[in-house]
Amino acid sequence: MASPHPTRARISIIGAGPGGLTCARILQRHGIAVTVHDRDPGPDTRDQGGTLDLHADNGQIALREAGLLDRFFELARPEGQEMRRMDLDGALTFHAVPAPDETFKPEIDRGELRALLLGSLRPGTVRWGRTLDSVGGPADGPRRLRFTDGTTLEADLVIGADGAFSRVRPALSPGVPQYTGVSFLEAWFSDVGNRHPGIAELVGPGSAAAADGERGLFAQRNGGDRIRVYLIRRVAADWITAGGLTADDTDGIRALLLDEYAHWSPSLRRMISDNEGPYVHRPILALPVPHTWEHQPTVTLLGDAAHLMPPLGVGVNLAMLDACELALALANAATVDEAVRGYEETMLPRSVETARALEGGAEHLLSADAPDFDGPVAEPSPPRSWG
Repeated sequence: MASPHPTRARISIIGAGPGGLTCARILQRHGIAVTVHDRDPGPDTRDQGGTLDLHADNGQIALREAGLLDRFFELARPEGQEMRRMDLDGALTFHAVPAPDETFKPEIDRGELRALLLGSLRPGTVRWGRTLDSVGGPADGPRRLRFTDGTTLEADLVIGADGAFSRVRPALSPGVPQYTGVSFLEAWFSDVGNRHPGIAELVGPGSAAAADGERGLFAQRNGGDRIRVYLIRRVAADWITAGGLTADDTDGIRALLLDEYAHWSPSLRRMISDNEGPYVHRPILALPVPHTWEHQPTVTLLGDAAHLMPPLGVGVNLAMLDACELALALANAATVDEAVRGYEETMLPRSVETARALEGGAEHLLSADAPDFDGPVAEPSPPRSWG
């Protein structure tokens, strides 16, 4: 079939994460109708994860095109740009403090970013409780979306913004995420000024990291006087069950961790022993490099669905830049096919170049001189659409 003009196309975005919502917002600003489908029953169904830093050269560009940059700066925490690195005794070895007017990569909680984007969309844009099962139909359209509740719909363009385990990706590529050999365990701390003052002092207003070459720790200040700590380890994917433990055996996992981190200082080990509630296992996954596909005029991908990489400072920023460029391509093209082709001609080379630079980069998180990074990927296991 002939590719329609974007203003006459039926466009479905799968995934109400920052990429999918950014794309929808910019499309609507240009008079293009769009519907977003997300597997969550509602916007507040689950914890949205930690904090994000949105960079001036990608994530903030997208927010500017979305007309939301000023509001972002009202919500963001520029002090969150502070970065500390410590040795195993808890002594500072590196301390980067942002200037008072520094706005290159201020932090914002994922939940606040999602609320900002959702609030900017027309009522009814997001359809909650819609878990995609598969994408069918001919490559030139229309495509048929089948959902797990048995319903179907037709679309002239399907945009996969549904994260690491994308249900849209198989329509374009056989690529599946692979375990990198490195896992995170997330631990939570709340009301840290009163309940965990020692941890609050160590972490400061931004992030703090330490590593010994085999294991690491990354602590990140969140809004609401909270801190999330990520314990980084090179382990087998099934390390919990292989050790005779279960994911909810908090005491057993804590004992194992305290043994592994026995040579670390007591001040750092408090981030292992004093956490509130269970640990959350987050294995680090990545798509094969390069990950590309043959162009189709009716399906494309953005964010982690297109280029899942280790968490080394790109993640959400690339997803939002992808979303912005795709939406602008649709706003300025004569046909959907032309827009998708133009978008992929820019996005795919960029993502391949970045993925090659970061390939194997999860190992750097264990290095004693590990680089600054955005924090763990949003995509836990089992898969989620926020990513």
